[in-house]
Amino acid sequence: LARYNAAYGRNYLGAKEGQSNLTLEAGRDLAYWANGLVLARTLDGVFIDVQQGALDAQFVAGVTPVRTVDFDTTRPGFDYNTRRGFFGTMVNLQVGDHRPYIYGLLQRDYNTLNETDLDAGISDTRFQYNSFYLGAGSTGALTDHLHYGLEVAYEGGRTFSNSFRVTEFGIIPDDQTRNEIMAMALDGRLDYLMNDPHDTRLSFEIIAASGDSDRGITNTTFNGNAIGTNDHAFNGFGILNTGLALAPDVSNILAFRFGAATFPAPQIAAFRRLQIGTDFFILNKLRSDAPIDEPTNAGERFLGVEPDVYLNWEMTSDLTLALRYGIFFPNDRAFGNDEVRQFFFAGLTFSF
Repeated sequence: LARYNAAYGRNYLGAKEGQSNLTLEAGRDLAYWANGLVLARTLDGVFIDVQQGALDAQFVAGVTPVRTVDFDTTRPGFDYNTRRGFFGTMVNLQVGDHRPYIYGLLQRDYNTLNETDLDAGISDTRFQYNSFYLGAGSTGALTDHLHYGLEVAYEGGRTFSNSFRVTEFGIIPDDQTRNEIMAMALDGRLDYLMNDPHDTRLSFEIIAASGDSDRGITNTTFNGNAIGTNDHAFNGFGILNTGLALAPDVSNILAFRFGAATFPAPQIAAFRRLQIGTDFFILNKLRSDAPIDEPTNAGERFLGVEPDVYLNWEMTSDLTLALRYGIFFPNDRAFGNDEVRQFFFAGLTFSF
């Protein structure tokens, strides 16, 4: 709309030139809100952005492409048949160098593959995870060198409980209940920009997400939340950097990241867009008696440390090389398998 106003001398939305805009988009695109704590998903849907002066409102209504991998790895077809709908609004306001925001997001489970029989004498399991998220935060600059981003979110909704319980006689099937979700999470980032010819950046990030001590696994229905109890495990649909090798989901996690990145040879034409960087993670459980997304020993909060290194090289205007390597050193008291884990990735992206 801003381009239309400029081209034809119109003034729709009633603001001065350059102060108002309306963008409409329909199709498949990445919806990425705030720091990416709650929403960072490719969706098929409608995206609307309305700007009026310093006020900006974003609206989203869409569903995941069917090949999306679901967060609940016990649900039938989780890795090839996923249908979740997202409907929400985020409003932010530019105030000097700061951009505070609030949002509300509704997630609805439209999966048709929502029941399974393990055929192991345990129990049929029904699956349905309907959640909503209320969030707030701010991004901006504290000084010319120090930038920040903060996002805090509350999760509510309803989900099915686990389908079995453990007794002194072993595992027996039980009727599932619909349990209330009551969870919270936050992500906070600080970036120190050297403002030098190498675009050197130092960063710090903290990620914290609530967990539930009566769950077997923090992000599944089978072996999930106990029957007849509130579910305090946070499960969002965002993307945050929790490392390459362990890469835990953002649920019952307390993670600290220290990072650095630079362009080492900006004066050499061939390497002008070559960036190298490193991240160092200290990984913990927020609640020591609650699980993460894989088996750990109860009572151990500290999970381990992980250094990662990476390289991004825009070799030409349409060819980019990406290299990633991470190695996780586990706390041997937290994991049954305490072997060091390594992850290596190499990719070429050709854009045209």
